[in-house]
Formats: sequence, structure tokens, C-alpha cells
Amino acid sequence: MASRKIINFSPGPAKIPEQVLERAQKELLSYQNTGISVMEMSHRSADFVKIISHAENTLRELLHIPDDYQVLFLPGGGSGQFAGIAMNLMGLKESRCADYVITGTWSAKAAKEAEKYGKVHLVFPKRDKYHDIPDMSTWKLNPDASYVHYCANETVHGVEFEFIPETNGVPLVCDMSSNILSRPVDISKFGVIYAGAQKNIGCAGVTLVIIRQDLIGYDMPECPSILSYKVQAGNNSVYNTPPTYSIYIMGLVFDWLVEQGGCEAMAKRNLEKVKLLYDLIDASKGFYHAPVHHTCRSRMNTHLRISSADGAVDEKLEKEFIDEAAKKGMIQLKGHRSIGGLRISLYNAINVDEVRTLIDFMREFQEKHQ
Repeated sequence: MASRKIINFSPGPAKIPEQVLERAQKELLSYQNTGISVMEMSHRSADFVKIISHAENTLRELLHIPDDYQVLFLPGGGSGQFAGIAMNLMGLKESRCADYVITGTWSAKAAKEAEKYGKVHLVFPKRDKYHDIPDMSTWKLNPDASYVHYCANETVHGVEFEFIPETNGVPLVCDMSSNILSRPVDISKFGVIYAGAQKNIGCAGVTLVIIRQDLIGYDMPECPSILSYKVQAGNNSVYNTPPTYSIYIMGLVFDWLVEQGGCEAMAKRNLEKVKLLYDLIDASKGFYHAPVHHTCRSRMNTHLRISSADGAVDEKLEKEFIDEAAKKGMIQLKGHRSIGGLRISLYNAINVDEVRTLIDFMREFQEKHQ
């Protein structure tokens, strides 16, 4: 495969490491001399059992997942788990109530979906803007909640937790769709972690769920079988035909991460990348402005605006930035439609040199227009 000249800063589906794509290309028509593609392979065949088992075992190695946690590969995306979490865990207590921490678009959507299946309690009032994370001393946690849900990294607004919330024994549920495997994490502090694959761990189609085993078996009667943790765990994630090719790609990404040095190496590289970006933004004298408070700036997704000489947001200049960057081979820099501006996503597959290329362009653009 010829080296690609495009730098894809998409928030998702996002860039996949070239080494992964090259291996997938090599094995596309005949996986390991089987004569068939993984896309054609029975999900109950010995070859696919090896693929899904390898993916799970490599993930366990990368995240040091304790033995009392189950790893599931499910359909439906992170949004499917907004319902899946509630239908599987609301029944942990008779109150059928859950605490939700709202720090951006995705946690807000998760809370809204959960309202269909039980009572949702917001640990602090919903706000008009998502630029920070309120201090935990202001949170009002319900000790009778079945679980506490939060999103570790909000891709739209660029808000990321630098701490794991303390819930005083109530199971902690985390949406890690956009920052899983970007740094080490203590799995034992969580009841459930879930993550759509299409940002940091592969291509769209499969959702990863890591769940402590004692939380399995509380699904509501109305919970669809394909979303039931009990059913899926009892069938090793192949209750029905799973997204086989997406699981295969995910396994290749896990292999690549091991080769890169694991989560520890990724954390170091991600800090280097995001420091380059924020140093430029902070030194731009207001030309570039990142609204999020410095204590919770995301390593994965940076939302920023460009200002004119009078300090007002200049949407025309932002469009020019996006267009000129695209001409130079840097794509998917437009902010989310709900808040506008620019968004730069620096997932694991984006390397330091690619960030330096973007930084050079940003500096030149500022010199031209400020």
C-alpha cells in the first residue's frame, strides 16, 4: 500500500493505523490461507473463534483486565448502549434509579435514553455550555442509585475527565468511546466500561463492553436478547451473528497497540501531541481560542474558534481555514454542527509528525490573517 498523503483528523469514524490497513489488505481475499475473507467466515467457525479470542486476550493484556470482568463484543454502537446500560442495570436496585453526570452532548443523550427505563437523577443541574467539569464536592449523588454514569471524553465539546469519580460503592459506568486505550486506566474502579470502536479502536460496527461479572443477570424482561449482557456473556458474544469483520479489525488495532508499547506509550505520545496543539493555541494571542477550561481539556478532541481583530468569532475565517487545510491534505477539521467552529481529533493513530504538519499550517494561517 502506497503511503497516504491525507491526514484524517476525523472525530469518527477515524483514522486507522496504516499497518493495520496493510495487514487487512493482505488478508482480505484469503485470511491466513483459508481461501476466504473474514467477511465470508462463519461466526461459529474455528477460525473466527480464534479471531475473537485473540482480540479479547490482547485487550485484557493491554488494559490489565481482572479475571472477574467479562469482555463482550456487541452490535449497536455506543448509542445502543445508552439503552443497553439502563435495561441491564436499572434493576440492580428496587429504586430503578440511576445517577447521570452530564458534561456534554453524549452524556446528555445517554441520560435522555435511560429515562425510558427508569428514573434518571442528574448529579448537578444541566448547563447551557459545556466548558468544564464541576468539582465533585458540588455533586449530589444518590446512595440508592443502581449506578452512576459518565462520559470520560466528550467528543463534541472537547471535555475530558482527568480523574475517576468516587461513587461510594455504587457501580460506576463509563462511556469511553473516544479515549479508551489512550492512557492506562484502573479497570477495577468501574462496574461497566463501554466503547464504540470507530474512534480509537477500529472501524464502525462493533461496541466493546467490559463488565464486572456480578453485575450480569439483572436485565429487564423487555431487554432485547442482543442487548442482554446475560445472554451475550452466556454465548461468548456470538448469540447472533456479530460484526465479524469489525471485530477482526479491532483485534489488529490491539496488536498494533502492543507493538507501539501499549497504553503507557500511547499516553506519553498523546500528551506530546496535545501539548503541541494547546501551546500554539495559548500563544496565539486570542486568534485561536479553546473554550474548555484547562483542567479538563481533552487529549483526544479539541474544539476551538478563530477570532477576528475585534475579538469576535469569525465564521468566514473558520471556513477558509477548513478549506485551505483540505487543499493541503488535512481533512475533517470542521466542528460539530451543534456548536460550529473547528474540531481537531488526535486519536492514537494520529502521529506526532502529522500534528506538527497541522501546527505549521495553523501558524502560517495566523500570520496571514491576524
